[in-house]
Amino acid sequence: MLALLGLATIVVLLTAIMTNRMSPLVALIAVPIIAALAGGFGLETSKFIIAGIRSIAPTAGMFVFAIIFFGVVTDAGMMDPIIDRILRVVGTRPARITMGTTLLALLIHLDGSGAVCFLITIPAMLPLYDRLGMDKRILALCVSMAAGVNFLPWTGPMIRSAAALKVPVTDIFNPLIAVQGIGLLFIFTVAFLLGKREERRLGLSSRPLAAGEARSVGAMGVDAAPVGPAPRVLTPEQIKIRRPKLFWVNLILTAVIMAVMIEGAVDPVVMFMVGTVLALMINYPDVKMQKERVDAHAKAALMMASILLAAGVFTGIMTGTKMLTAMAQSAVAFVPPEMAQHVPFALGILSMPLSLLFDPDSYYFGMMPVIAEVYKTLGGDPIQIAQASVLGQMTVGFPVSPLTPATFLVVGLCGIGLGEHQKFSIPYLFAASVVMTVAAAILGVIPF
Repeated sequence: MLALLGLATIVVLLTAIMTNRMSPLVALIAVPIIAALAGGFGLETSKFIIAGIRSIAPTAGMFVFAIIFFGVVTDAGMMDPIIDRILRVVGTRPARITMGTTLLALLIHLDGSGAVCFLITIPAMLPLYDRLGMDKRILALCVSMAAGVNFLPWTGPMIRSAAALKVPVTDIFNPLIAVQGIGLLFIFTVAFLLGKREERRLGLSSRPLAAGEARSVGAMGVDAAPVGPAPRVLTPEQIKIRRPKLFWVNLILTAVIMAVMIEGAVDPVVMFMVGTVLALMINYPDVKMQKERVDAHAKAALMMASILLAAGVFTGIMTGTKMLTAMAQSAVAFVPPEMAQHVPFALGILSMPLSLLFDPDSYYFGMMPVIAEVYKTLGGDPIQIAQASVLGQMTVGFPVSPLTPATFLVVGLCGIGLGEHQKFSIPYLFAASVVMTVAAAILGVIPF
């Protein structure tokens, strides 16, 4: 009964969001509450909600202050020289821009944090997409693919899978190095092809551009005649709040905050709180200007915080009512013994879609150990279950899953809707998972 109720809740939630019948904020709160009341949990539902909000509060706090911090240093002009340098490197060719976006996200995600990857990459690359009129869904997809395929021994899914099976993380990761390489080749190919498609759509593929030459992009398309370097033009308001002389100060401040946060010495929410205070005091010592800069980013921060807290309601109810556990236990009861050898391959194919149904803790600590034990009983190696899982479950799947705050960070920073992001990105992310699963089978990491 709980499993069916949980499945119905997930289906209704995804349908409501992807069809735009409900906003994510409303759906994440209303749907699970109705499900919990229908399941007979009554007033106990409030306890589940509080538990979920409590678990998500540090993440929500981090995102709020991260938005304000990066907003303040961007207002001060820290990103201007960086964006200009990237522009000189990638030029005005969408194919180069999409490849550069993917590479930048891949490098930044070496710390294993999807949130940090999105917080740095998207604000840096978004002006290029806006300037050329490129589809921002492609930006969201490129950063999602890079962060998703870049699963490393210190990332969440790897750590959870190793802990659940009580094996060294290297036993899971090392055989997948070549598989990951194939996955990276796939995502760079996708980025290149989407960039070439944008070139054709924008009319930029008629002839090669000379060095330093660009085409101007207007509201209705691209001018046929080439123009000069076309530098970014700042508005009077932007010029007023720019602090170009403090570029290195802001850059060092950002680097220190990121280094300390990545090293893990201080909790991210604390670092971004301190960083926000320092950024405001250094760049805008006047109290009035400090208030203006906070107000300028308050709307985005409030919207992000509300979405994250709503996600806490959803996960709190789904976990507290045991609906997620019941779904996991029911799912593994339908595996015939004669199909045992195909379990890892089938799980690899399904791993990415499972990100839409199970949060990482519920899957890796609830569902995966049960599947691994069943597979072991039937003569298989449990590590293959973990390897199949990390080829999609909350790796390439996490940037589109409504169960992860990072998904809302991607769409918020890119300025697109959750539904359009999912519709556009899911096919490519699913394809990346399938490609890596097939590669793992061909290379003998998992059986067909």
